[in-house]
Amino acid sequence: MIAAAGGALYTRLNADINTFAADGINKERPAANVGGQNILILGSDSRSGDNSKLGGGTGDVGRSDTALLVHVYRDGKHAVAVSIPRDTLVDIPRCRLPNGTWTAPQGGVMFNAAFTVGLTAKGNPACSQNTVEKLTGLRVDHTIVVDFAGFSKITQAVGGVQVCLPKDVYQGDLNPNRGSKGALLFPKGPQTVSGKKALDYVRIRHGIGDGSDIGRIKRQQAFIASLVKKVKAQGLSPTTLLPLAEAAASAITVDPELGSADKLLSFALGLKDIDLHNTKFITLPWRYQGARVAVVQPDADQLWAALRADRTLDGADASGKASSSPKPTRPVSGAGIRLALYNGTTVNGLAARAAAKLKSAGFTVTSVGTAASQNYTSSVVMYGPDAQDQAKVVARAVPGAKLQSGSTPGITVILGSNYALPTPTPTALGSKARSADDDPCADLSYG
Repeated sequence: MIAAAGGALYTRLNADINTFAADGINKERPAANVGGQNILILGSDSRSGDNSKLGGGTGDVGRSDTALLVHVYRDGKHAVAVSIPRDTLVDIPRCRLPNGTWTAPQGGVMFNAAFTVGLTAKGNPACSQNTVEKLTGLRVDHTIVVDFAGFSKITQAVGGVQVCLPKDVYQGDLNPNRGSKGALLFPKGPQTVSGKKALDYVRIRHGIGDGSDIGRIKRQQAFIASLVKKVKAQGLSPTTLLPLAEAAASAITVDPELGSADKLLSFALGLKDIDLHNTKFITLPWRYQGARVAVVQPDADQLWAALRADRTLDGADASGKASSSPKPTRPVSGAGIRLALYNGTTVNGLAARAAAKLKSAGFTVTSVGTAASQNYTSSVVMYGPDAQDQAKVVARAVPGAKLQSGSTPGITVILGSNYALPTPTPTALGSKARSADDDPCADLSYG
């Protein structure tokens, strides 16, 4: 039992952990993950309790100004954290209110509005989780909410985090409404920050970089990467994790499946083998839509599909091997070959795009539709009697496809999530992928 490592400390931790109710999670959810796990991390800016002394301002209602969806691959050694900008326009499904009733779905609203449903200091993590699952088609295994006080305590517990600033930063940069430059908060260059100082660093938006929330996301990613590096260097064991968990327990909120000290510490220990070099931080594909942020398609759907298939950003599978999707070594001619084409994924428009490519190669596509199941990870070319040779030609034109014989005449192609998934580029992602073991001073573009 992990409890033996902590004694009285473990007992106090068990009593302090806050959970949110599972009855707010929608029943209509994506299928369980076949590999890896997805963790939603939300940052609340509620000023309730101890948070008022750290964040300044007023307003007890919790808002999620920071959101990271972390995919931990099934090999336990790779991870990618995708930032979702707070201003992203999304569809929010029905969500449970504190009185037990449910809201109507909302369309085209800001992502952080999901957390405010119900207008409580603790926010609505279940609603944010529902929204992320609808947006991505990924099942969220765990949700963790960290408020100002929790963030401050975590950074103090690890002994501070190294950051690097491209210029001097003043009080007026943190709060442009003060009307003056104010005192120096951070000198230019590398430094270690913790507590309120660390909170000020991740909250700075004005007077540094482009002054946008997107720019602030880049700094937050750099900070979290540096934090991960610091925690990893100290070692992940019950001895090192118990004090860290105690520091944050009363200021974080978790899903019910992490609602005990034993479960929370077991979860953390399960992440100990993640390689820092293989931990990437990116932002979902985005563009400005007026003052808000719109999701760029099909780039975002391709990213989510890659994660559903447990593929890393460089196109490898979770074991680090090169993708099994073969590239045609010579042009494929589909002259005289007829086939029916179906989308076996949740990627909108995938079959239509594939049909256009196949037609350009000379194939005759007799029908395009949606397969009975949208959980295909690999594409399948099904062929009837005497059609094997033609099916092999089709498989060459559908990278990663598997051949499957049957008694039904003709050729049917069902596209899986491994079909033509490109490696996400910095342009498509909206920001450079950052590794957790990067030197915080090596690249100041996030400033």
